Amino acid sequence: MVTDLIGDLIIRLKNASDAKKPFVEMPYSKFADNVVQTLKKAGYVESVEVDGKLWSRTLRIGLLYFAGSGARIHGVDRISKPSRRVYQKSSEIRTYRSGFGNTVFSTPKGILIDEDARKLKAGGEVLFKIW
Repeated sequence: MVTDLIGDLIIRLKNASDAKKPFVEMPYSKFADNVVQTLKKAGYVESVEVDGKLWSRTLRIGLLYFAGSGARIHGVDRISKPSRRVYQKSSEIRTYRSGFGNTVFSTPKGILIDEDARKLKAGGEVLFKIW
């Protein structure tokens, strides 16, 4: 059983991206679905589908690749872990990797990337960084 759902999700995405897989599947949860929908809006994931019945649902995540340069996801870094939660105020949010990467936050206004969190002035838990 996986205790760190977000850590499992981002590592599955990175490993599938490195292996040039067209999609990745993982057990469904509403929180994981919200995170993947945010990654889709940010341009890291191509498609998200929920397969199966109520008790055996899975998330089927289509990965995004560029024609010449390969994978869209090059790396991930889990910041807030189950053993140590990390929070940031909206005034402390900065761009990551000169705008080529994003930081994903869990805020009272939902799961947001750094740009949206700064615009909405919503701080919260720093989930992970992706580039």
